[in-house]
Amino acid sequence: MSANAKKIVIVAVVALVLFFLITKPNQSADVVHNVLGWLRDGAEAIVTFVRALFS
Repeated sequence: MSANAKKIVIVAVVALVLFFLITKPNQSADVVHNVLGWLRDGAEAIVTFVRALFS
């Protein structure tokens, strides 16, 4: 992928994210909250696995 195409994709993604943040802030907040919850659950699962591995 060329540098110009990469910049265009990045600008398009940022514009899309800003559009959704401005037009639908409550739904955007819910999405971020859900993603952070999934990341937390994943991190807890990894910690549980490592603890079980070394106990």
